[in-house]
Amino acid sequence: MDKEVLKFIKRHSLLHRNATVLVGVSGGPDSMALLHFLYTIKEEYNLRLVALSIDHGLRGNESKEDVRYVEKVCNKWKIEFIETFLDVQSYKDKERKGTQLAARELRYQFFKEKMEAYQADYLALGHHGDDQVETILMKVIRGANPQGVTGITVKRPFSNGFLVRPLLCVSKQIIEEYCSENEIDPRRDPSNKETIYTRNYFRIHILPLLKRQNPSLHKTFQRLSEAALHDQRYLEEQARQLIDEIVHFNDEKGEVSFEWIRFVEYPFALQRRSFHLILNYLYDEVPDDLYYVHEDLFFDLIHNEKANVSVDMPKNLKMVKAYQTILFYFEDQSNQTSYRNWLQIPGKVVLPDGASIIASITDNPEEDSKFVMSLPFNDNIKPPLIVRSRQAGDKLKVRGLNGSKKVKDIFIDEKIPRQLRDSWPLVVDQEGNILWLVGIRKGYSSNNSKSRDYLRLQYVKAT
Repeated sequence: MDKEVLKFIKRHSLLHRNATVLVGVSGGPDSMALLHFLYTIKEEYNLRLVALSIDHGLRGNESKEDVRYVEKVCNKWKIEFIETFLDVQSYKDKERKGTQLAARELRYQFFKEKMEAYQADYLALGHHGDDQVETILMKVIRGANPQGVTGITVKRPFSNGFLVRPLLCVSKQIIEEYCSENEIDPRRDPSNKETIYTRNYFRIHILPLLKRQNPSLHKTFQRLSEAALHDQRYLEEQARQLIDEIVHFNDEKGEVSFEWIRFVEYPFALQRRSFHLILNYLYDEVPDDLYYVHEDLFFDLIHNEKANVSVDMPKNLKMVKAYQTILFYFEDQSNQTSYRNWLQIPGKVVLPDGASIIASITDNPEEDSKFVMSLPFNDNIKPPLIVRSRQAGDKLKVRGLNGSKKVKDIFIDEKIPRQLRDSWPLVVDQEGNILWLVGIRKGYSSNNSKSRDYLRLQYVKAT
């Protein structure tokens, strides 16, 4: 085992000389074999080894005795030893999580704290090749996410250093033989034989069948994992370039948008990965059940012939197609209640989204633009003005028409997304005349006054 693991370490740069290495040690065969191996190269590499042993409080005295066993061995091998107790049951009940997930979260939190405390270079864990096979099989069976084929990573950034798994190149059988050859009598967790856990079921019933066909199954799956990881990293890099070019992020609102016509010009593989990168940006933690079903909904949305379509995602996230735009937003953050604010002349109103509208009087009006407009300040305008959201039946007087046009129809003509219409600002006077549908169209007002003053309205985006 020694030569194979050393070769694997060098190939993946899992250690360097003079490093501080924390080792997660449960007392079982895998972690004890890893600890012993690192102990044998400690002098050659000038390593500082620190064993971390955890009592998760789930197996009573047995888990306590596991920690005492690790401590005894560390004293014998003169390896620094740190222990801790994690109240998994209380955390599980409080957070309403499964036992294994709760234990993992607390365990990695402890590891992170110790990495920072020791300013360690590496955290080494004892996952082996059979773990890799089990992980990939379980992920493939549970879902269609190609990323699942990458399995357990050999090395990844963790805290202020790296998390490494030097034993992924060897099988469980090789580890057991190593323990026997080096007179290591590891602790055994009885729960490893209970097939109520999915991983144990695969370990006990599935792997033996597969290994009859391929005794080196762990090596095959490790090569598959590494090849898939390299492909995944390249495609993600390309997807990030796609995102940089056409996707717009609104950090303040937690929104993402892009023009779907440009998006579909890219290869489908990059579209898929871009979709998931967007979800990673929006969600603090992507829901476990969010993958291929919602991915299908996403592509159905893009190719839907309707101009306005929306899809509900987990945790109040909405995907919306609004004409040429695809928009992701959280409903509880984006839905604005109706509003109504007085606007003095001169004066300023701040809108719910942080933008503002400023009113002033000028005798030298500039040319109208999207965010600035001027009207003759005559008797047809009845101050004070009001800035409000739209109301049912709102109509705007339009030059060239004998009457008015519904604001609703103007929104449709201008292809304003539905989710923006209810909060879109209007400036009206005391008699309800719409002076400005902000950023879209101003109301018609005849100039039958000799006054040379103009009402100037300006929209200023939130900063």
